[in-house]
Amino acid sequence: MGENITTTMRAAVCVRAGGPDVLEIREVPMPAVREGWSLVQVKAAGLNRSELRTRQGHSPNVRFPRVLGIECVGIVAASTDPTVPDGTTVAAVMGEMGREFDGGYAEYALLPNSLLMPVSTTLPWDALAALPETYLTARGSLDALGIVPGAGGRLLIRGGTSSVGMAAASIASSYGIEVAATTRRQDKSDALTAAGVDHVLIDAGEPLAASIHTLWPEGPDYVLDLVGARTAVDSLHLVRRGGTVCVAGSLSGWLIPDFEPIAMIPSGTKLTAFHSDNLEGSAGRTVLQRVVHEVETGVYRPNVDRVFGLDDIVAAHRYMENNQSTGKLVVVP
Repeated sequence: MGENITTTMRAAVCVRAGGPDVLEIREVPMPAVREGWSLVQVKAAGLNRSELRTRQGHSPNVRFPRVLGIECVGIVAASTDPTVPDGTTVAAVMGEMGREFDGGYAEYALLPNSLLMPVSTTLPWDALAALPETYLTARGSLDALGIVPGAGGRLLIRGGTSSVGMAAASIASSYGIEVAATTRRQDKSDALTAAGVDHVLIDAGEPLAASIHTLWPEGPDYVLDLVGARTAVDSLHLVRRGGTVCVAGSLSGWLIPDFEPIAMIPSGTKLTAFHSDNLEGSAGRTVLQRVVHEVETGVYRPNVDRVFGLDDIVAAHRYMENNQSTGKLVVVP
């Protein structure tokens, strides 16, 4: 370990389940490096709604106090993996990070070597931090829908101004897909258009069927539902018969009450899902490097809404909880 690494570090510690104020900035011991785990100096971490729900007490396996954060980017400070030496730029996502063990809301994180994704980039840290969880989820969701470059088709994204929604719009647009996306706020329309959305639909809580069928009489070929439980059944009836719905978000919670598959899934229509655990570690490394290259060349946008300092983590969670962001929130230690 380098001699410039101190014995303590600053971290945002979630001391118990509750509101944003349960996140406290503390000076804590530096994690001790052990076999199979490497120490990463966190340069930036993307914020995610799953962390909000963990903070609220909805992750039953999480014990407090805990440093939250299911993703981060940074530099390896003390490696136990000869293939990822000290000084390597890395990203890490999921793998129970910020749940079973401390995550990215800190100056350093001790992470399993299996989660480390070396990445080569010229992007600033805040832009890089906006990519891993968001773009891996967006790419994986589009793959689950069967959307490939040049295939054409119509995609509806529900929850379009979420970070994953805007990333999915960027990717689908680059594939040549016609994209519609919902937002509850008219003032976010320009941001969606800039992200690659062709048709912005204002979701005022009314059924979407009328506006969708005016735009596409047979319905979209694909629906990426990032709102989740509350809208999934409706999405199954919006998509054209034989089309595909992918649920990859949970803005409205995890469970669909009284779900009856035979009654609620039209014959021939397909319901699938994507979970970002599928692209953690080595499985996501090649995909993430490709995403980074596409952002560097201007094909995709990082879609950073706001960057917070670690000291402002309470304000960041409040901002996230109030659904104020258009795109990704990032914290920089």
